Amino acid sequence: MQAPSDHAEQLDPYSSGPIELQDDLEGDTLREECGVFGIFGHPEAAAITALGLHALQHRGQEACGIVTFDGSRFHSERRLGLVGDTFSRREVIERLPGSTAVGHVRYSTTGATILRNVQPLFAELNAGGFAVGHNGNLTNGLSLRRELVKNGAMMQSTTDTEVILHLVAQSKRGHFVDRFIEALRAIEGAYSLVALTNKKLVGARDPLGIRPLVLGDLDGRPILTSETCALDMIGAKYVRDIEPGEIIVFDEEGAHTHKPFPPKPARPCIFEYIYFSRPDSIVGGRSVYEVRKAFGAQLARENHPDIDVVVPVPDSGVPAAVGYSQYSGVPFELGIIRNHYVGRTFIQPTQSVRELGVRMKHSANRAAIEGKRILLIDDSLVRGTTSKKIVRMMRDAGALEVHFRLASPPILYPDYYGIDLPDRGGLLAATHTLEEMREIIGADSLAFLSIDGMYRAMGYPGGRDPANPKFADHCFTGAYPTHLTDHSEAEPQPRQLSLLAEAS
Repeated sequence: MQAPSDHAEQLDPYSSGPIELQDDLEGDTLREECGVFGIFGHPEAAAITALGLHALQHRGQEACGIVTFDGSRFHSERRLGLVGDTFSRREVIERLPGSTAVGHVRYSTTGATILRNVQPLFAELNAGGFAVGHNGNLTNGLSLRRELVKNGAMMQSTTDTEVILHLVAQSKRGHFVDRFIEALRAIEGAYSLVALTNKKLVGARDPLGIRPLVLGDLDGRPILTSETCALDMIGAKYVRDIEPGEIIVFDEEGAHTHKPFPPKPARPCIFEYIYFSRPDSIVGGRSVYEVRKAFGAQLARENHPDIDVVVPVPDSGVPAAVGYSQYSGVPFELGIIRNHYVGRTFIQPTQSVRELGVRMKHSANRAAIEGKRILLIDDSLVRGTTSKKIVRMMRDAGALEVHFRLASPPILYPDYYGIDLPDRGGLLAATHTLEEMREIIGADSLAFLSIDGMYRAMGYPGGRDPANPKFADHCFTGAYPTHLTDHSEAEPQPRQLSLLAEAS
């Protein structure tokens, strides 16, 4: 078996260092996770995978990659940057022959933004080649990595995904699936995986189903991907969600399912509904768009000031603002226009230019807000720096009053499952009261969706049951659903802060 022909290693001019990001603005949003895609037995596997990754671009804009197998060898293309910058060129797709492929779009939650961390990762094992793409984060990845290196493993990347490669490689089991299962038994945290061997396409989801993975069908060929919007992009049919703890294997004999873990109540990540998934995706049987509208309607039930217009912070605040407007009867207006052509690698050379950075992405629509009392709706609040600048922009454009509402509860705790959030000291809600936050962002009023209200909007009339929460909501409650081996000192006991009472 030959090693992959990774043309990106030779062609990418940025392979020697990290991407520079906007400082305060990039740190004030929920960072996208990653997206995975795999297809088995299709003659245009690479092109279809590229289209699927286009649909998943919102889940990661730092890097992308595809690995294919053509019956005799593996081929790999990995690049920093957007899918369209690499895989829209015919000559790149032609370098990826084969009927089976796996692909990945990346936002780094572990490991720097350098080419050797771009997935899918590939390794030659004694049984043949093995490629894997991972959405999520291992909470014992660092501990496992140290042990593997101590025992002689030579790591080629700084991402936790490589740990899975080494665990599979070191397993003494006879069959690949048994080796793969043994590796998964050793890891903790959140993962949705797509893997490729010279005979199989493999998908796996963590035992709690924290990260999503769905099965589709394109002309009888199976597809694994993070969201249903990728199936829509290529005209494939949705079949079902991969179940928590399920491993599914496709080969020439068909599909084979393995469930090696004891069943547990599912705990899918609530942020898939709040922010990460595309609005046109179906996650866990729910329309993301309709859920976000329900969040907005619940906001209107819980806290509704006297206002003239409802204005979303685009794009993620739009569905919630629609729901708020429909429930309250207050007109919806696009008071902020988003520029969709701002790259994430823009370097701001001076402080004066950095101060104007928010206007690169958002511009006030003066005609819609001047002389009016407006209600801004966004999906969440992290540091508050962008919110502060948007409130100021609205006042500069002539708004009489600016009220701010968040379509999720206050974020009080960091995440260790694939969301790049700061530690508690960098979370505005964890370090300030509701009134202090209102003053910092400069709004006339500020309120968050309550935790119980969030659950009601999700279809649970009784709100959140602390003894049986239906979602991974640890960023709001501190109730982490798995062990945090690499972060044991960060494991808090769930507690009800006064801020939550204020917000509800």
